[in-house]
Amino acid sequence: MSDPRPLQEERYDMSGARLALTLCVTKAREGSEEDMDALEHMFHFLKFKSIMKSDPTAEQFLEELNKFQQTIDNWEEPVSCAFVVLMAHGEEGLLKGEDEKMVRLEDLFEVLNNKNCKGLRGKPKVYIIQACRGENRDLGEELGGDQVAVIKNKRPETIPTYTDTLHIYSTVEGYLSYRHDQKGSGFIQTMTEVFITRIASILELMEEVTRRMAETEVIQEGKPRKVNPEILSTLRKKLYLQ
Repeated sequence: MSDPRPLQEERYDMSGARLALTLCVTKAREGSEEDMDALEHMFHFLKFKSIMKSDPTAEQFLEELNKFQQTIDNWEEPVSCAFVVLMAHGEEGLLKGEDEKMVRLEDLFEVLNNKNCKGLRGKPKVYIIQACRGENRDLGEELGGDQVAVIKNKRPETIPTYTDTLHIYSTVEGYLSYRHDQKGSGFIQTMTEVFITRIASILELMEEVTRRMAETEVIQEGKPRKVNPEILSTLRKKLYLQ
């Protein structure tokens, strides 16, 4: 058996336009303006054309995503990458609009998939979700033969509907997400700082964000809590933002 060889790195082409949409409910979410400022600074630094919208209703979340999809498909030059940041109160799979009504995250995600957004077909789509995903609180812990179907490995002319997508959640399924009423959320503040000051693929950057978050304690209800992001990826190549 020959020795293992390093993977040949393939990167997404980032020479085209970069577009970002941020939808943030600020109502009863003190400190969220700080997160919007940090994101706006990050997108400017990373050369993204950024759209920022405050206090969307549940219906407007979907309306703004549809407008964004149309903007991408009608852009005058090829679009290399799109970011969507969604910040609101939430539950698992749901976001709460300014009107207290809920919108399904899956409905928002579908708008930019490879089927519905031709301008992003095969291009990286990054979703950042700063919201609770349940009521659980993480107190932290002390450190201390199925059959596989045969997969044909031909190169088809098609591409999976939901590939080239990165979902970054501020917390794991079932748990609360935390936000300081003056400084903003530790997740958004940490992520924007890492994305601006470090150069690596986005998954490697998120490993650094996760490491920093794991070393941080949040005081809530007078007790120390832990929170860490969760990353779900169908990216096919390395995504470098700078």
